Amino acid sequence: MAQMGFFDLSDRYASLDAKKDPLPELDDILPWEDFRAALELVWRKPDAERKSRAGRKPMDAMLMFKTLVLAALYNLSDDQIEYQIRDRLSFMRFLGLGLDGRVPDAKTVWLYREALAQAGVTEALFRQFDGHLARQGYIARGGQILDASIVRVPVSRNTRDENAAIKQGEVPEDWAERPAKRSQKDTDARWTKKHGKSHFGYKNHVNVDRRHKLIRRYHVSDAALHDSQAVDHLLMRGNTGAGVWADAAYRSEEMEGKLLARGLKSHIHRKGRRGKPLGVQAKGSNRSKSTVRSRVEHVFGAQSNDMGGSMVRTIGLVRARAKIGMKNLVYNMRRLGQLRRLNPNPA
Repeated sequence: MAQMGFFDLSDRYASLDAKKDPLPELDDILPWEDFRAALELVWRKPDAERKSRAGRKPMDAMLMFKTLVLAALYNLSDDQIEYQIRDRLSFMRFLGLGLDGRVPDAKTVWLYREALAQAGVTEALFRQFDGHLARQGYIARGGQILDASIVRVPVSRNTRDENAAIKQGEVPEDWAERPAKRSQKDTDARWTKKHGKSHFGYKNHVNVDRRHKLIRRYHVSDAALHDSQAVDHLLMRGNTGAGVWADAAYRSEEMEGKLLARGLKSHIHRKGRRGKPLGVQAKGSNRSKSTVRSRVEHVFGAQSNDMGGSMVRTIGLVRARAKIGMKNLVYNMRRLGQLRRLNPNPA
């Protein structure tokens, strides 16, 4: 087989551009170096703390971060992201790697994500990028839309006694003697029912602005937490609109009072009660509100369909927060590219 030369590689890249490879646009519009300081604090020890300069140098923090961006953009496992980087020219170009470049292996990717998760850095990176969006003119406009999506994880098959112990915050007796089994059990995830179907995992609670469909706030919880209980984590100041849209699960006297106290206007769906179904006027009002509220479904739809799905295979709430938070961050990165194509001069 003939060795690929410089011009052969250049021709391949030109062919990728002709096919509308989305990664160069993403690479061009994002302020990657703005993230470096926060990333290196987690990934690399200061020179004064290093015992020796011997040994192989760690992978560049920005390269690792962009690897996680790719994994979130296409919902790839650690093994898959290593394989795809080795296999795909578009991934190598995005990461700035040549054909002879050092590719992060699956274990290194896991270690890097684990470092970010344990340090709780993902939410700080999300807020940092939200500041960048505001400086680019994409401030939160038009009001706030609240909703939550179930994020599934692999089901843990436990006995009733084991589940009872987990719900009480205890570790089942035989698990302590079997650490390998314990390490594979997610004791933070919970079961919930939606539309008559049972789901096991977590919830991604989001606040999306009406104008730009960007995620402005998020909160990750176990799946059993009621949507309305995450509202305090989601409501924000600074949106140019006072309206708040949400489905009927969020409606209560407490919620209405909370919005009123913050100077916000409720557009939350009304719900019927047993023996007191909604009237024609209330149903019409709900339909009108749905035309706005449905915009948040576009966000979840993009994560589920365009970004390869939302299921996570991590274990524990800390790791789920990092993985889901990264998904939300990368959605906003991707959305920025769309917004710039639609309107290069936001106002």
